[in-house]
Amino acid sequence: MLIRLVLFALFVLLLAYGFSWFADRPGDLSLIWEGQIYQTKLIVAVSAIIALIAAVMIVWWFIRLVWTSPHSVTRYFRARKRDRGYQALSTGLIAAGAGNALLARKMAARSRGLIRADQEPLINLLEAQAALIEGRHDEARAKFEAMANDPETRELGLRGLYLEARRLGANEAARQYAEKAADNAPYLPWAAQATLEYRSQAGRWDDAIRLLEQQKAARVVEKGDANRLHAVLLTARAGEKLEGNPTGARDDAQQALKLAADFIPAALIAAKALFREGGVRRAASILEQAWKSTPHPEIGQAYVRARSGDSTLDRLKRAERLEALRPNNVESLLVVAQAALDAQEFAKARAKAEAAARMQPREAAFLLLADIEEAETGDQGRVRHWLAQALKAPRDPAWVADGFVSDKWLPVSPVTGHLDAFEWKAPFGQIEGPLEDGSTPASIETALKTLPPLRDVRPESPVNDHRIIELERAATIAEAVRPTPAPAKPKPVEPASGKAPAPGEAKPFFGGLPDDPGVRDPRVDPEPKTRLRLF
Repeated sequence: MLIRLVLFALFVLLLAYGFSWFADRPGDLSLIWEGQIYQTKLIVAVSAIIALIAAVMIVWWFIRLVWTSPHSVTRYFRARKRDRGYQALSTGLIAAGAGNALLARKMAARSRGLIRADQEPLINLLEAQAALIEGRHDEARAKFEAMANDPETRELGLRGLYLEARRLGANEAARQYAEKAADNAPYLPWAAQATLEYRSQAGRWDDAIRLLEQQKAARVVEKGDANRLHAVLLTARAGEKLEGNPTGARDDAQQALKLAADFIPAALIAAKALFREGGVRRAASILEQAWKSTPHPEIGQAYVRARSGDSTLDRLKRAERLEALRPNNVESLLVVAQAALDAQEFAKARAKAEAAARMQPREAAFLLLADIEEAETGDQGRVRHWLAQALKAPRDPAWVADGFVSDKWLPVSPVTGHLDAFEWKAPFGQIEGPLEDGSTPASIETALKTLPPLRDVRPESPVNDHRIIELERAATIAEAVRPTPAPAKPKPVEPASGKAPAPGEAKPFFGGLPDDPGVRDPRVDPEPKTRLRLF
């Protein structure tokens, strides 16, 4: 518009300059025509010529206007009708978005009457949305199929069919619609994400990785998110290769660590693959790097038990090395406490477990204190005290996805099928405020103050300690072959109640003494000084 104004101003200036130029140079113009001489001023002649040209242009415009008036009138009414149709279409789409099915249906009918559907495909979308609002899903699917067959609206129709298939639970049909949309347009985020999840659920890791690379090239996902998903897919593929192809599992896991250095499952699989190949030192280095980044109990357990032939003291030293890498950390303290308990160093185990409970009073610390109490003193009262504290304490972190708690990491959520849904966190969050019974999670200091006093009892032998069981059996055999002392007056057999039978009461008959009298109870029958001591 501004350019036109400038050009018009220039034209007026040039015209004025021309008239002034002719005015400054007067002269006469003579014309002889059919023997007659016509003479006039030059300025008058120029003005007459310009006026003639303007008159010719005006006449031509008027003739053209009359000639094209029918078409102009038709075009005017057609444009007005189209404008009304688009106004109805816009109103209908707004009504469909607001959930007004009656107005959406009315505007859809008006739009179809004013605009042809082949000229404006949004009419099909409006009719499909109105059908969905009214619950007529068969009609909506027919509209979406019509849009899927039109190249201009193919992507819109496939998305509508995909959502309808998901609503009906037809996962196979939804997968086919998503894959078709992803093949035609890999830049569609919903199609690419859905296809990626479907291929991951089916374990088609190679196809999923290939699709993710296409998305990354098309810049559908951010670079950081793409690297994370790539690491998840590589780790999942490495987990499947771990049993039959440790070398391939190691390569995939190490490539995943390059993409996500703090990804714990990839570090674990890489270390396990190297353990199978005998690369203990390289596996330990990977676990140490992962521990420095994010201390994790599975990392600590794999590192401490890296060599199967290590003694409990060797494992304790490895646990202390982890603690040196990340001091003042709850997981480091718990790893050392467990290793010290296995090595029967109860003082160190108790100190580390109590320090972990002071730092973060949670279930694992109190359960470990209960295990230490059971192994060291065998006092069931104190054991039950620590177990009660564990019940009140917050839950330990676990692999959680969509409310599902798993004992190991999984690449896909079993609830929703989303990729990379598992997180290492407390299953139900941290406990705040009073519990259901009105009590509150006690701190370690309160738990130590309320700890019952130690009873003077002999700790029972652990059921799984075969060495102590064998020693007790040897002591029993030695007692049986010991020379029999001088016969003494037999003691009356005590019944189960612990009281001696009455004088006139008959003694029960049990068939005589057993061949193996068993372990002697020192409280009932004191041990003679000549007993063979084995330990």
